[in-house]
Amino acid sequence: MTIEDKNYFVHESAYIDEDVTIGKGTYIWHFCHVMKGSKIGENCTIGQNCVIGPNVTIGKSCRIQNNVHIFEGVTLEDYIFIGPSAVFTNVRYPNSYGSSKFDKVLVKMGAMIGANSTIISPCVVGKESFIGAGSVVTKDIPDHAKVVGNPAKRIRERL
Repeated sequence: MTIEDKNYFVHESAYIDEDVTIGKGTYIWHFCHVMKGSKIGENCTIGQNCVIGPNVTIGKSCRIQNNVHIFEGVTLEDYIFIGPSAVFTNVRYPNSYGSSKFDKVLVKMGAMIGANSTIISPCVVGKESFIGAGSVVTKDIPDHAKVVGNPAKRIRERL
């Protein structure tokens, strides 16, 4: 795709690897790095200083605030909100010599993840669920649940 054909915006300080798909109407701001094989849907906003990928899938109309790190193995469905400085892991028991197998995290449609939350793989964050700021998710979150704390505990159905 030539620059003239672009139908999305990437700030000049962002770095986009080869083999990345970016949907129409998406904005990628200052100092972001989108790694090889990642797919970002239409009408997304990626705030400054985010790391995406490699091989991450982000659905349409997602809002990812500043300083978010989304690593390989993570899939975000449509209409996801991720607050500032949230992070996703992809290895349950990390070690210094690395791992070639990454765990999966699936965030289902309409979920909201608060600022400074940590999502520990493997897990599924349910449809239209809400994760309070600073929470540490260590297991699956049901659809429509509201969870807070470390570890994140369910406090009620989302209204």
